[in-house]
Amino acid sequence: MTAIIATILILDQLLKLYIKLHYTLGEAVEVFPWFQLCFVENPGMAFGITWLPKWFLTIFRIGAASVLCWYLHALIGRGARMGYIVAIAMVTAGAMGNIIDCLLYGQIFSESTFTQLANFVPFGQGYAPVFYGKVVDMFYFPLIHNAAGEVIFFRPVFNLADSAITVSVFLILLFFRKDLNESMSSGEPAADVE
Repeated sequence: MTAIIATILILDQLLKLYIKLHYTLGEAVEVFPWFQLCFVENPGMAFGITWLPKWFLTIFRIGAASVLCWYLHALIGRGARMGYIVAIAMVTAGAMGNIIDCLLYGQIFSESTFTQLANFVPFGQGYAPVFYGKVVDMFYFPLIHNAAGEVIFFRPVFNLADSAITVSVFLILLFFRKDLNESMSSGEPAADVE
């Protein structure tokens, strides 16, 4: 599972670094009519929700990732189904990917603006203190437009870490709900019965 987590983390961070260093804030490049790479920074939670203080959100993410790592270890130890283990590993990797942004990006990058690219700066001289870095998002799928050409579906911009979390949650709900229910009701991860 370490390989899955490492692969997602490396791909997520390489893509974020590329976007952060090569796109100005708000810049978008159309890949297909229904898909763009669009650089936005998210200072809060999913979809830019900011009703919690940033430091609290970052600490919560670290705590959640720690619990997921423990749970993943317990799943492996109990011999849970491989598909379920992979799904939990994907959630864990996605959480870790966004934590890296929150912890480090404010420390190592200059501020991204609508007119200027970000650059690496000496550690600690970046645009924000530890815990206050912004999450880099870039995937944009403007699938449905109204008569005026405005996007009515799908507006959120997200990243690879978000994708890993979303896909794995759908996989769990579709194929591993029993595994999740059994591990939550017994307090222990369900063993592999295959």
